[in-house]
Amino acid sequence: MGSATVFFWVVSGGALENITRTIYPQPMTDMRLHRAPHRTPPLLPIRSEMALALGRVHELCGPARRTLAAMVAMRTSGPVLWIAPGWDHDRLNPDGLCAFFDPGRVIFAHPTRPEDLLWCAEQSLRSGAAPLVVVELPGPPALTPVRRLHLSAEAGAEIAAQPPLGLLLTPGDGGSPGVESRWHMAQDHGRGCRAWTLARRRARTQPQAAWRIADRSGRGMPVAASDATPIPV
Repeated sequence: MGSATVFFWVVSGGALENITRTIYPQPMTDMRLHRAPHRTPPLLPIRSEMALALGRVHELCGPARRTLAAMVAMRTSGPVLWIAPGWDHDRLNPDGLCAFFDPGRVIFAHPTRPEDLLWCAEQSLRSGAAPLVVVELPGPPALTPVRRLHLSAEAGAEIAAQPPLGLLLTPGDGGSPGVESRWHMAQDHGRGCRAWTLARRRARTQPQAAWRIADRSGRGMPVAASDATPIPV
């Protein structure tokens, strides 16, 4: 890059003087952008067709969203913080978790105000104390709270041995903006066989897909990759 000549006027002793200056630009090597390199978050494999990025927030929706959250918890270790509305009488039954993982790992929190649901999740992810934070919501949150949850999970990843994972459980088809991925699960039981339909509705790097997963273990839950059958979306 060449030099540039600049002309300007100044007042000196009551008279105008013409000043000429030549500007030589600094080399580009001296004007570096100090930015931390992008790091791909580690993945937590749940099943052969499902893996969740740690240090991020994902959405689980559909009538079997709690069952899917239990499948995720089965792949983690350490405490599980389960946040649910204090005014909702439809509480999670710990006995139903025994087929997936030890319910003694669960710490239940029941805020009495709607705004405290996401606040509890945000503070929990930021602390990094619980590897898995599950929050049941009456509806999809807005984009700004989801971004705050992502930032909290990233902050927790800096201080925890394992980056925390956040799960938003929303009714119906969900629809939380800004989540890392969205998964829908519904019951699809048949005679003598418990089964579910699992659908990947949104992911940053993967297309939509769906599977029918069946319980062939006799434990009340699918455990093997062979239990999943792809279905059209």
